[in-house]
Amino acid sequence: MKKLQILITFIAFGTLLSFQEATKTTENEINWVTMEEAIALQEKEPRKIFMDVYTNWCGPCKMLDKNTFHNEDVVNYINEHFYAVKFNGEGNASVTYKDKTFGNPNYDPAKANRRNSAHEFASYLKVRAYPTMVFFDEEANYITPVTGYLKPQQLELYLKLFQSDKYKEMTTQEQFNEYYKSFKPTFKE
Repeated sequence: MKKLQILITFIAFGTLLSFQEATKTTENEINWVTMEEAIALQEKEPRKIFMDVYTNWCGPCKMLDKNTFHNEDVVNYINEHFYAVKFNGEGNASVTYKDKTFGNPNYDPAKANRRNSAHEFASYLKVRAYPTMVFFDEEANYITPVTGYLKPQQLELYLKLFQSDKYKEMTTQEQFNEYYKSFKPTFKE
């Protein structure tokens, strides 16, 4: 009945849409790319890179994906201001970064959904726990990792800190604490 009402509304306003077009749902998604794709995109349009380092077995990683990375405000902000990379910290994909290729020589396919060996790139990025979000500047230079499950407004603080370059003004913990205390989130939880 609801689909019929929507269709009637579209027809009533003179919009010629098929029933499928009128009723289809689109899910708001982050535009995930590989690290190599993100670096190539930076050459055309400089943006920072936001990387989600996860594993298949990590419960908080799955919660981050479900609750935070599907939040409309998070999705829109990341898609507008960053190139987003999703990287399995214990996977077996090859990654080329700064003219060096990283792999996971001890990867065991039998452990694909359990704890596996750490990927060389995850180690290089100083990932010590999952989930970890890593930030890179517009030239793909490493900025820092942020570890742990973050709700949308918690992630917003870091997204805006790095996107605005305010982090460059901070040289002490006290300066970050002041930023943290004065930050006014706008993302919906």
